[in-house]
Amino acid sequence: MELAEIKVSYQPPAKQDRVKVTCSKDAERFLRNVWSDQIEFQEEMYLVICNRANEIVGYKKLSSGGMSGCIVDLKILFGIALKCAACGIILAHNHPSGNLQPSESDIRLTKQVKEVGKMMDIILLDHLIVSVGGFNSMSDCGFI
Repeated sequence: MELAEIKVSYQPPAKQDRVKVTCSKDAERFLRNVWSDQIEFQEEMYLVICNRANEIVGYKKLSSGGMSGCIVDLKILFGIALKCAACGIILAHNHPSGNLQPSESDIRLTKQVKEVGKMMDIILLDHLIVSVGGFNSMSDCGFI
């Protein structure tokens, strides 16, 4: 009997090509280079995988939704993080409306991911909300 499982395949960047995340702007700059062209039309959630030195070693688009929301399954999020031996993770999603303020569901998700991550020694480094015109860091705002 075969079981369904999360499949993750990635080629970590060479050491000299890794982006080190020292602040929210570093993460935002990286994400701008990998985000789909749907940033103004469809909400999407990305997971960024970091090693112990806070260097980005991979990323995955977790979900795509409609113009005002998308679904994130914590089992899938942490399944990917565990398969990649993540030490730290960064969440990012866009608000097609351009509003950079976190919603109640954004805050709730951030708290859940932070708590679950603690149990597995996976640190939630940040949760960014991005739009065409800017970004907001939930870590910089004190939610993490």
